[in-house]
Amino acid sequence: MLTVFTVSTAPKRVPWWRAVAAVASGALPCLAFPAPALWWFAYVALVPWILLLRSAPTGRRAALEGWLGGAGFVFAVHHWLLPSLHVFLFALAALLGLLWIPWALLVREFLGGRPGGIRAGTALVLVPAGWLLSELARSWNGLGGPWGLLGASQWQVAPALRLASVGGVWLVGLLVVAVNCALALIVTAPGAARAAALAGVAGCAVLTGAVWLWAPRPEVSGVLRVAVVQPGTVEDGPDAAERRFAAGERLTGILAGLRPDLVVWGESSVGEDLTARPDLARRLAALSARVGAPLLVNVDARATDRPGIRKSAVLVGPAGPTGDRYDKMRLVPFGEYVPARELLGWATSVGKAADENRVPGDAQVLMALPGRADVRLGPLVCFESAFPDMSRRLVRDGASVLIDQSATSSFQDGWAPAQHASLSALRAAETGRPEVHATLTGISAVHGPSGERIGSALSTSARTARVYEVPLARGTTLYVRFGDWAVGAALAALAAYCAVAGARTVRDSLRTPVPAPSAPPARTVRGSAARRAR
Repeated sequence: MLTVFTVSTAPKRVPWWRAVAAVASGALPCLAFPAPALWWFAYVALVPWILLLRSAPTGRRAALEGWLGGAGFVFAVHHWLLPSLHVFLFALAALLGLLWIPWALLVREFLGGRPGGIRAGTALVLVPAGWLLSELARSWNGLGGPWGLLGASQWQVAPALRLASVGGVWLVGLLVVAVNCALALIVTAPGAARAAALAGVAGCAVLTGAVWLWAPRPEVSGVLRVAVVQPGTVEDGPDAAERRFAAGERLTGILAGLRPDLVVWGESSVGEDLTARPDLARRLAALSARVGAPLLVNVDARATDRPGIRKSAVLVGPAGPTGDRYDKMRLVPFGEYVPARELLGWATSVGKAADENRVPGDAQVLMALPGRADVRLGPLVCFESAFPDMSRRLVRDGASVLIDQSATSSFQDGWAPAQHASLSALRAAETGRPEVHATLTGISAVHGPSGERIGSALSTSARTARVYEVPLARGTTLYVRFGDWAVGAALAALAAYCAVAGARTVRDSLRTPVPAPSAPPARTVRGSAARRAR
């Protein structure tokens, strides 16, 4: 009796729930950001996603689940954009989610199976570096900029802010991912790998403690009295710009007698070009004289002497505009311009994308503060406070205080105002300079040179003007001095891994013997005769 055995070569079907779990686990870290602001959750939020990726049956499956999880993360952190971008937010999340594929492959490579001590130790370096690579790629302004960096979730944690003063938000993010990776190893790995993971957690704690004790701290050198004017929401209409201006004018008037050194209005607080509207320039100059301080306003209008619409920070004194002007350089994709408008212009028909591209500025500007020879202002406009390099450049050039003029009224009831306000704490800690975050509709906030909160924030329901005692500081943080060294170190580690892996692949291919070609079967006379007989 002949028994025939058959072997199925069809691949096993992967359970459908893994795709759902990838999206959900990728979205979990959003809870660490404002508005929930569960900062501690960031240290465990990646563990479910890591455990899913390490168990992926193939590299292709890990790449898919990395993409789905990345899309879930982007959508969750930016979900408040849905009313403006509509269906385009799903497309944007799917596009940016691709950036997490290399990270997912690194997770499977180093945490999959039963890693030993060396592989686990390597994972604690390369897995955080892979995460940083995805954040670095999406930090390009054309892909949305560095909003929602994992390290930014630690904006209210003093030790994390001290780390930011040494290596920027990037160093904070690297340590957060390293802790998540170590926890995943502790849960799943055998003895040697678990010991390496525990050593990694201890190393993160020691590094944080060393930075807390020995990193240079800002030296307070004086106080600047800064008034923030927040007029609140103004209903849309043809005269909305004029009503917003009048509200800011009225609130600024109550500052007379309070002796501020500077009054700051939010983004788009002036809706007409001051050259074309000399009456508005005269009203601002009279207001400055009445209060006894210059006004930093923000003009969102078509200029008469230059083509296009610009958003410009303009300093106005009792004699009128001082001549100091900064045009916003990094514009919000879709909100202030549509990338590749010829291809993506349809976004204006399904959401609130810009009907006309704003014109970006070409250089950062420092402004001298009249009456305070020791103070130079470093203006930023809205979205630009998300970019660490811009505030670092201003401080390297001599800025004493960073001023961010913002407006998030389109997302008043979402997480955007709180997320945006939190960024000023990080920029202040990185640079060792205070930052004033002044908005039209909240949340306005002031942070000192170590990232600490100064006074109370102005909520989204506030319509007021408030004076803050802003501490000035001397000295230079290590981040200002050395820049993105943490990024360079992470990229160097990834490059070294790629070089070693490539060399190993070449070596193995050279060692593999090439099979000799098989000879054709010999034809014999007997075999030929037998075939003819058949």
